[in-house]
Amino acid sequence: MSLYDDAVLVLKRYEDRADADQEQLRQTYLDHLAQHPDGMWKACGAGHLTASALVVDPERGRVLLTLHRKLQMWLQMGGHCEPEDATLAAAALREATEESGISGLTLLAGGPVVLDRHPIPAPCHWHLDVQYAALAPSGATEEISDESLDLRWFAYDEVAEVADTSVVQLVARTRAALEGGR
Repeated sequence: MSLYDDAVLVLKRYEDRADADQEQLRQTYLDHLAQHPDGMWKACGAGHLTASALVVDPERGRVLLTLHRKLQMWLQMGGHCEPEDATLAAAALREATEESGISGLTLLAGGPVVLDRHPIPAPCHWHLDVQYAALAPSGATEEISDESLDLRWFAYDEVAEVADTSVVQLVARTRAALEGGR
């Protein structure tokens, strides 16, 4: 199965958990892929799917955010899909591992936590981000990557003070998923 095919399958399965806004985004993602066979790749000028993961330490009630080098914003780990990525989940896990420096991350079961579409500077127009949650192993130690200005753990309740609403929503939905309320 190709990464494209996996993305379509993941998005179709996501329907069961989608609220009205998420359902609309899910359909936007599926329509985008139907119209753009290259819609998984950075080269697609109309926009492309990306994969990200919020690194969570549920034992300590905190998340790891990166101060993104280019955007200078606190965000979850994530980025572009690569040809070696077999699945969206694999892309999200790869990005989370590379950007956090933490080995042994595992994705929260059940697929993506939330979808988020956001504009990006030209020549491309949109990132259609498929967002997962990655559980950090006990005692995990982060290591900053070249893509980050900083890495920092934040208590769940501190995220709204440093991050935008998309990250706050990702944290809220991740907490709900951790508590079994998907």
